[in-house]
Amino acid sequence: MLTDANATLLARLGFAARGLVYLLVGWFAIDAALYGGQAADNQGAIGSLAGAPLGALLLAIVAAGLFGYALWRLTEAVADPERMRGDMKGNIKRAAHLVSGIAHLVLAWTALRLAMRPGSGAGMSPGDETARDWTAWLLAQPLGALLVGAVALGLLVAAGQQWHRAWEGDFVHDLRGDAPAPDYVCTMGRIGYGARGVVFAIIGIFFIAAAWRAQASEAGGMADALASLKQQPGGPWLLAATGIGLALFGIYSMIEARFRRIHVDLPG
Repeated sequence: MLTDANATLLARLGFAARGLVYLLVGWFAIDAALYGGQAADNQGAIGSLAGAPLGALLLAIVAAGLFGYALWRLTEAVADPERMRGDMKGNIKRAAHLVSGIAHLVLAWTALRLAMRPGSGAGMSPGDETARDWTAWLLAQPLGALLVGAVALGLLVAAGQQWHRAWEGDFVHDLRGDAPAPDYVCTMGRIGYGARGVVFAIIGIFFIAAAWRAQASEAGGMADALASLKQQPGGPWLLAATGIGLALFGIYSMIEARFRRIHVDLPG
């Protein structure tokens, strides 16, 4: 049975695991910008742990954390432990938690499969190919282009949400304690949310192109979004700045794992 205490512990483990993944994604982006490496998405970042010392153990810990984060988000969406409002804004927020929970459940399974069978990651499709595969499936459905367009709209709304959080800085209210969070914590969060907004917006633009041209090949994921930054004027610096932002978001997530105020009041 999922108790309030268990849900809280799972959430904290999840924030730490998410932080590690974003820290790795940011590092790979910086390496791609400055040293000619290859940008990675969340799946690529997780896969990189397989070759690390004690890689299987690290992957198992990350899998447990990501599963915890996914379960917490799904709990937020279904059981509504934080008692969100039942209006449109609250329902949209719960829907976003549902999508986030499913996405992190997939990442948790990826990490667990690599931990149990280190060689099983060799043939896996990267996140970009997964995005194109799903886009192709959507386009094959009735009104497929509209469905892909709806995904694009959702991504752009998510990007705007990230930028709004970066601008307002209200996320620090989630950190517990009588004194306000130090300025550097708020700064890290602002930069991190801003960088995530950039990535979400670029992915949204990819999906707009896929819907407009009815071509799944136009879609892409996080790695494609980061790689596209390098192709712009001043691209290496844009990519490095975004990578730093994503890495800072990872560090902020780790701070959340320790200090986030989590309101858990499961029904029943």
